[in-house]
Amino acid sequence: MINRLAILGATGDLSARYLLPALVALRAAGDLGDHFQLTGASREDWDSARYRDWVTAQADRHGGHYPAAAKAAIAAAARYQRADVTNPADIASVIAGEGPVAVYLALPPALFPVVVTALHQAGLTAGSRIVLEKPFGEDLASAQELNRLLGELVPEQAVFRVDHFLAMTTVQNVLGVRLANRVLEPIWNSTHIAAVDIVWDETLALEGRAGYYDTVGALKDMVQNHLLQLLCLVAMEPPITLGERDLRDRKVDVLRSVRLLTEDDVVRRTRRARYLAGRIADHDIPAYTDEEGVNPQRRIETYAEVELELDSWRWSGTTFRLRSGKALRADRKEVAVRFRSVPHLPFGHSGEALPNVLRFGLEPEDLTFDLTGIGAHTDTLAPLSLTAQMEPPHLPAYGRLLLDVLNGDPAMSIRGDEAEEAWRVLTPVLNAWERDLVPLEEYPAGSNAPPPRQQYGSGQQRRSGLLHAEAAPPGGTS
Repeated sequence: MINRLAILGATGDLSARYLLPALVALRAAGDLGDHFQLTGASREDWDSARYRDWVTAQADRHGGHYPAAAKAAIAAAARYQRADVTNPADIASVIAGEGPVAVYLALPPALFPVVVTALHQAGLTAGSRIVLEKPFGEDLASAQELNRLLGELVPEQAVFRVDHFLAMTTVQNVLGVRLANRVLEPIWNSTHIAAVDIVWDETLALEGRAGYYDTVGALKDMVQNHLLQLLCLVAMEPPITLGERDLRDRKVDVLRSVRLLTEDDVVRRTRRARYLAGRIADHDIPAYTDEEGVNPQRRIETYAEVELELDSWRWSGTTFRLRSGKALRADRKEVAVRFRSVPHLPFGHSGEALPNVLRFGLEPEDLTFDLTGIGAHTDTLAPLSLTAQMEPPHLPAYGRLLLDVLNGDPAMSIRGDEAEEAWRVLTPVLNAWERDLVPLEEYPAGSNAPPPRQQYGSGQQRRSGLLHAEAAPPGGTS
């Protein structure tokens, strides 16, 4: 296990909200010992004492339920180095020390190539590891170049392209429920599953992230990485083991099987939009283009929806719909596996036999199976729901992620070819959107989503309407 962690961009939001509480959680769980060292590097003109005070304050703010002793231990293990993370000499000072180090790039993705080059020139101790947050590159060409630079610095097994979604308990339950229950695997295919909705709808707007978000948008921020990873876990063939090679080989197989969209497909099967001024709960939300730090000329979307199909024996005929939006009326964060309708119902029953839906709730974490049964009257069909509440995870997602990095287990990180295949899937969409082949629609903040487009064919209208209808809480309207 590596006992040294260097965070580049150590005073940013990612460190404050996620990395520091994760380290406290690891310490509280006994996964970090007394020899652990944390080096924070950023441009702020701080010293180590001020940084330790900041670490303590953030641990209290974002990890208040952890023991005070664990917070104090992480603060005591921390030192600070003011640094230009693009300067090899400054980087060399940050990573100096005995033994290998894990270097976490908590930085804007646009800086990754120059920082990786600086790390290469500074020299890393053998056995060190590099951690990069998504998105991995800005397009396919930049992802390939970044992979080339990383390959010159460390072995592929030492590169952790992390996606904290993969460390979420419910996300891992997609695999657990599939592979540990015999009743599901025989029907986990297109013969029985009509569609899979992978949705991350948020009531949150920008929340001060315009500097990052207005350079990427919903498609790159959520769909290209998080939601495609969920698609892989739902659609992958059962791996021989959950080791890093078997698991990631099967995920790459899924991405390679995604049918590339033509220009006509992109027009018919994708949507993009951004929010107007509106109201969410008791808060007034300005229009996206009026948010501080936003450049309206970039035409960045806050809502993205993509419909994909897989060319594979298992999934031919199943539709996979990936969607993410900000400033919507209600949070909806789930994977919904929609089974086909029954082929025949006995005569004499009133009511509707709705298709079964298996829902993996991502936040909050739960598992629900929608069924149909007999209602209060013996001749009436009625919906039934079986719900399982998940036990709280032993570690937060970033805690599990950091533990894997320090232990050198890359199974739940993204392999280089996997990152490139994910860009390949969405390159036709990016190209068509850049050429404005798909209109940039608008929706009021606090609404359910852009309404279904009437120019779609009847089948597409039904599919889009289904996805949009569920965005509303009970009784809501689009």
